[in-house]
Amino acid sequence: MTYQIDTRGYYGKFGGAFIPEMLYSNIETLRREYLQIMDELAFQKDFRHLLRDYVGRPSPLYFAKRLSAHYNTNIYLKREDLNHTGAHKINNTIGQILLAQRLGKKRIIAETGAGQHGVATATVCALMGIECIVYMGAIDIERQAPNVSRMRMLGAKVVPAKSGSQTLKDATNEAIRDWINNPVDTHYIIGSVVGPHPYPDMVARFQSVISEEMQVQLKEQVGRPNPDLIIACVGGGSNAAGAYYHYLDQSDVRLIAVEAAGKGVDTGESAATSVLGTEGIIHGSRTLLMQTADGQIIEPYSISAGLDYPGIGPMHAHLIASGRAEAVSITDREAIDAAFFLSRQEGIIPALETAHAFAALDKINYASDDVVVINLSGRGDKDLATYIRFLEEA
Repeated sequence: MTYQIDTRGYYGKFGGAFIPEMLYSNIETLRREYLQIMDELAFQKDFRHLLRDYVGRPSPLYFAKRLSAHYNTNIYLKREDLNHTGAHKINNTIGQILLAQRLGKKRIIAETGAGQHGVATATVCALMGIECIVYMGAIDIERQAPNVSRMRMLGAKVVPAKSGSQTLKDATNEAIRDWINNPVDTHYIIGSVVGPHPYPDMVARFQSVISEEMQVQLKEQVGRPNPDLIIACVGGGSNAAGAYYHYLDQSDVRLIAVEAAGKGVDTGESAATSVLGTEGIIHGSRTLLMQTADGQIIEPYSISAGLDYPGIGPMHAHLIASGRAEAVSITDREAIDAAFFLSRQEGIIPALETAHAFAALDKINYASDDVVVINLSGRGDKDLATYIRFLEEA
């Protein structure tokens, strides 16, 4: 059995491409050409060159000595927060901008929640001299103001999504509407492993550089390429997909997917899709999503803009539904406490999204000789306004 995508664009029963007629040509072109383009030597040369000299890869795999002592195990941090733009998102946008150029696209659109994907998209568009429009929920624009300023400084137009919960789901809706109206010259750089096939697989492949590097770094540091556990936060799930990718079929590696429980799974203010979700279709793919009995989307909530999404990528839906991955739900308060603890134990301020992954250390079992890798997917600069509210309590 493999947990990789099949030839139809499905992970088990999750995935596929459920799209309006106006987007069929674009999606079919991507599906037909993405693997061929990505496998070209010239593409790989350009991609690897930019990852090394522009992004700053490989990102370090850091042994967190004090954190390890506290939890009585061996904890390594994959430092995606040290990438250019401050998160894993740049890996995917580098790949997709090169793909868009080869497809002859002249205009780029994107959605963003926490703003890191928006910044990464604006960055590569500035690098390549291509027009960039980023859709972002109006509420997220307020709570992620530093990233909004970065996008605008980089030359992107930031368009607020004012419908629904005015967060990531609604930004994605607006981006899809734009693409429907501009199907010929526009490429949509989706930021996570969501959307119609081939996006979940394409984004996972671009992010797989994370687990590719982990294999080499673990071999050098602990003498074997496989850890015992990999922990990553999951909204749509691109950082987790990248961290898991080369280990999907390695059954000896436990995969821990950490979701946002918000104010509590049973409070009605949560984004814990694996617990609250049922099978359905959102943004072009069949997956698990939070919905009413008649199929209406339930508005998600999380203190973290990047995890504030009512679904998860089809890869993660399959991993969790099949039992390959273990899902853990973390509340706002638990994430905040974990962020302050990491900051004061290791001198690293994590993104709020990533803080959820660290909070999972208190909720899972592991042995003292285990090797635990946490994908530190982003840095916390963008979340300081939120953290400041809790300084007096920390």
